[in-house]
Amino acid sequence: MNLINLIFLLLAAVLATCNATHEAFLECMSFHTTKSINTSDHILAPGSPAYSSLMKSSQQNPRWLNSTTRKPLIITPYTDIEVQASILCSRKHGLEARILSGGHDYEGQSYRSKAPFININLINLREVRVDTDEETAWVQSGATLGELYYNIAKKSNVHGFPAGVCPSVGIGGHLSGGGFGSLVRKYGLAADNVIDAYLIDVYGRILDRETMGEDLFWAIRGGGGASFGVIISWKIKLVRVPEVVTYFNVDKKLDQGALELVHRWQYVAHKLPEELFIRIITQNVGQGNEKTVQASFQSLFLGEVSELIPMMGEWFPELGLRAENCTEMTWMESALSFAGYLKDDSWDVFLTRTDHYQSNFKAKSDYVTEPIPKSALEGAWKQFSAEESVFMIMEPFGGRMDKISKSKIAYPHRKGNLYNLQYMVKWDVNTAEATKKHMQWIRKLYKYMKPYVSHSPRAAYQNYRDFDLGINKQPNTTYNEAAQWGKKYFKSNFRRLAKVKTKADPLNFFRHEQSIPLISKVKDHHFDQ
Repeated sequence: MNLINLIFLLLAAVLATCNATHEAFLECMSFHTTKSINTSDHILAPGSPAYSSLMKSSQQNPRWLNSTTRKPLIITPYTDIEVQASILCSRKHGLEARILSGGHDYEGQSYRSKAPFININLINLREVRVDTDEETAWVQSGATLGELYYNIAKKSNVHGFPAGVCPSVGIGGHLSGGGFGSLVRKYGLAADNVIDAYLIDVYGRILDRETMGEDLFWAIRGGGGASFGVIISWKIKLVRVPEVVTYFNVDKKLDQGALELVHRWQYVAHKLPEELFIRIITQNVGQGNEKTVQASFQSLFLGEVSELIPMMGEWFPELGLRAENCTEMTWMESALSFAGYLKDDSWDVFLTRTDHYQSNFKAKSDYVTEPIPKSALEGAWKQFSAEESVFMIMEPFGGRMDKISKSKIAYPHRKGNLYNLQYMVKWDVNTAEATKKHMQWIRKLYKYMKPYVSHSPRAAYQNYRDFDLGINKQPNTTYNEAAQWGKKYFKSNFRRLAKVKTKADPLNFFRHEQSIPLISKVKDHHFDQ
């Protein structure tokens, strides 16, 4: 038998095994849901007509579209029962389960795996129910931030929610990872404002806050929900916002004093009154000899212009803010503005689930505990010239973030951090050569910044997932092996997370490249097939 025939036979055997597994999985799903599963509605196999379009629309980072890893069955449940069946049938047939809500998955771990797996895509579980009398909302994990904001604003012009500025981000990952945005200094993280949740665990049980217990409820707020189960919905506390808020975006280039202003911002942004949030987006602009660095000072103030101008004159006069730089608007209009829309655009744009600035990207993150010297900022910016599209995004803390204990929820980065720093490089050509070039560039910048950011450990934000920090050995990684990346995301909370994981998922079924590890292997007595 020649080599070509041997390869053909091996491929045929693999395909036959995959098809048999698919059929067995479908039979299991039908049994557990007590009905026949319509594959066109609920389960998509590779090669089915809607498969590629759903996979493409669900990935906000297109660099994973040509991934050579295994292609999963995609489950798009409409009910809790189908999620339960997906978990139980995956376990029975030896499949991993990866969970996808919005698709802003920086390293693609929700739709890639080296092992046979299913992808539980929560796109159909996206209901939002707002109760303004109780000042709460129930929101399913498959909804986006945009859909949440839209539904809040439809009910009230004096309520909001302290989550991120990108409307296509999925609720599930955002809340379970922490979630900060323009209200972070006033009301803390999105996860700080979660008051209940429904989680389906490894045994298929639906648990709320009371039945899951306070340890597991602590872990899914900032510790990453996909390590513990499938969180199908969240109860959140709405926050009060004025009927009129003020937004401004002031751009300063190098020759307009950008370097000096960014350096000065580090000393004041975390000390400002908590109603005032000013972040900075630094990027390269222009072409050829005209290329330069621009710093955009983007701000939300929970009040009117007449209050803001004297406040800025006291705290940050160097920016030279004037009333004509500012626009009074509603909180919903400020959310549109932060997302890159015009304040008068239709709210319906927030019902679009895909990112309108979509491109291949790689990102890394840091926390800054002392102001970075001016010379170091200048050195970082000089490296921008080697790339076409790069960003450094600086999000200030202080205010409410200083008042919440590092152990209140699993997210630990509180008092002592001036701001979070995200580095991002984007590119259009999705080839291995292009990816390698841009990855090398951002790793070089990250290495350059090491002396100027947090240390022991050098901390990172887990919603800006970064596999460069280390990944798990599958199927099981020891606690000590995982600590190389885990303590950067979770600091001293990492050990408690591992203890919760060991109790909640003793077989380590819910796992991915950076899932919380077990403290020790525990015999599972709860599942018998």
